[in-house]
Amino acid sequence: MAKGFSAPKVDLTDVERERLEEWSRRRKTAQGLALRARIILASAAGETNMDIAKQLGTTRGTVGRWRKRFCADRLAGLLDEPRPGAPRKISDAHIERLLTKTLESQPADATHWSTRSMARACGLSHMTVSRVWRAFSLQPHRSETFKLSADPQFIDKVRDIVGLYMNPPEHALVLCVDEKSQMQALDRTQPLLPMRPGQAERRSHDYERHGTTSLFAALDVKTGKIIGECHRRHRAREFRKFLHTIDSNVPRDINVHLIVDNYSTHKTPLIRRWLAKRPRYHVHFTPTSASWLNLIERWFADFTAKQIRRGVHRSVRELEEAAARYIRLRNGDPKPFIWTKSADEILEALGRYCGEISVTGH
Repeated sequence: MAKGFSAPKVDLTDVERERLEEWSRRRKTAQGLALRARIILASAAGETNMDIAKQLGTTRGTVGRWRKRFCADRLAGLLDEPRPGAPRKISDAHIERLLTKTLESQPADATHWSTRSMARACGLSHMTVSRVWRAFSLQPHRSETFKLSADPQFIDKVRDIVGLYMNPPEHALVLCVDEKSQMQALDRTQPLLPMRPGQAERRSHDYERHGTTSLFAALDVKTGKIIGECHRRHRAREFRKFLHTIDSNVPRDINVHLIVDNYSTHKTPLIRRWLAKRPRYHVHFTPTSASWLNLIERWFADFTAKQIRRGVHRSVRELEEAAARYIRLRNGDPKPFIWTKSADEILEALGRYCGEISVTGH
């Protein structure tokens, strides 16, 4: 700075000071604007350009430039000026038309739009369509499934089971019980080709069946431990045997709450008699078509992904041994599944789903 030169004085109105303080509090976005706001606030406090540059970790020239621009154009002088470049070719009207067509129509020759079919329909490039879809999180090629329960006691059952998860009773054990039936012992017809750098593991598409078994499992909601055993058949008789296994593995002096689905083997006279003789057992049925309420299904998903989907088992015995080994390993370091959605949140979300279905009319 030349000798004798004095930086222009900065005086702020209350509105300007409030806006500058708001800009200066930016922590993640618009950091350039936040720095400029801090420069002007410090200038208004009477500090010199050199002192401001040292405090904010910038240069004296930067401080002088933004002080001068503020004095000339006030708050507008701190904003970025339009940058040179090609003008925007896609208008808001083009984008609105593309989104409307994506959401409210389908091509004549397909069930959903592709980037190229939409590009032809809208007169745009397929890359433009792709960018717009990404910006609005639209994926016409994807489709998911759902099923709403028609159980007349749906609300009561949801509140009952979610209550057990989020506020379990004292001096009681909550077990989620179910069966993974008809697990097939499968062996590929040819040896696997192992994974190598740049190449995924490969396996033959066909396989040999070596029989089936069913895994009966009970998940302790509090600890995440599993009680499990395999049976070759899947009847009420086998389910009763599994109940005996549960009874021999839980403390005798506490109540046991069993969360089960509506499978017929869970409601036979044989099972009813077994439960009637043991009044400390309390059964809670999930609503029909609502297996997602039973946390054991989440454990079965892990088991399937880690043991069944890519597993090779040359006999039913091998499959049963693999299941028993997996249970032992998981019980060595159990991790419970934490239920976070309240019953009110679940019912509210389902209410929105029902509203969307009634609007679409499909």
